[in-house]
Amino acid sequence: MLEVYNISWCNERQTAVALGYFDGVHIAHQSLIKQMCDYANNNNLQKAIFTFTKTVKLGHKGKDIITQEKKREYMANLGVELFYSPDFMQFNNLTPEEFVQKILIESMGAKAVFCGENFFFGKNRQGNVKVLKELCDKYNIEFCEAETIFDFGQIVSSTAIRNCLSQGEMEKAAHMLGRPYGVNFTVVHGKKLGRTLGTPTINQIYPDSMCTPKDGVYITCTTVNGKKYASATGLGSRPTLNGIGQTCETFILGFEGDLYEQDIQVDFYSYLFPPKKFESLDELGKMIYTSAEKSKIYLENKQII
Repeated sequence: MLEVYNISWCNERQTAVALGYFDGVHIAHQSLIKQMCDYANNNNLQKAIFTFTKTVKLGHKGKDIITQEKKREYMANLGVELFYSPDFMQFNNLTPEEFVQKILIESMGAKAVFCGENFFFGKNRQGNVKVLKELCDKYNIEFCEAETIFDFGQIVSSTAIRNCLSQGEMEKAAHMLGRPYGVNFTVVHGKKLGRTLGTPTINQIYPDSMCTPKDGVYITCTTVNGKKYASATGLGSRPTLNGIGQTCETFILGFEGDLYEQDIQVDFYSYLFPPKKFESLDELGKMIYTSAEKSKIYLENKQII
């Protein structure tokens, strides 16, 4: 995959381009990208994505569901060859027609464009799907608006997935994502309290740009060196320890080793219960271990491990 961030760059090949922010790369995004890839394969075009990197807070975009690194990985797995992701501030002042001329035609070599019904572009979001179709017709670019995808009786969208996460509805979120919701953050040093309880945990910190699921304890599956382990993850402010800081702590059943400074994948499968304050650290340790055992049963029944 080729990554380009400079909008003055000119692609040497003609492309089919899927447009969007693609947060989550959920099943509706996947459908759009597959449609673009099929068209590109049938017309000898390079398979391209136009998205962008947020370096400022955007009122029309919520916090991210996945990292930029994961977005690139999922795109590559879908067959995307060109991942074009400039900083939003590099092109936000272009008019809709300038966007088509400078970005799609001059820089990306677009011969076909694909987008969803809620795509907006150009300065102050002046351009919409209707405007884009008119501009594509003007410049002899094939235009395709993707079909809306429904799941659980509602439109699949990044907003719908964020709502699921905020309610702890991990199975529903996974259905819309086409995979479990997960994190892949670097393991950092914590209080090391879990070691004294017999349940050592890995600590991962959510960046401010990322949305967080509902506080509580979750059935999770942690992957280490390609092997999947049953685990239990706690999100919250650690009420037993008087709420010292927001944490994402995972106890990995049956694993021993040092994972500090490694990016570890933790996939969330089911919400167990909200944060609780235990009368003793011993009770806390038992809860962590019991939750991991419940996770093992769940994941084995689902044939995940």
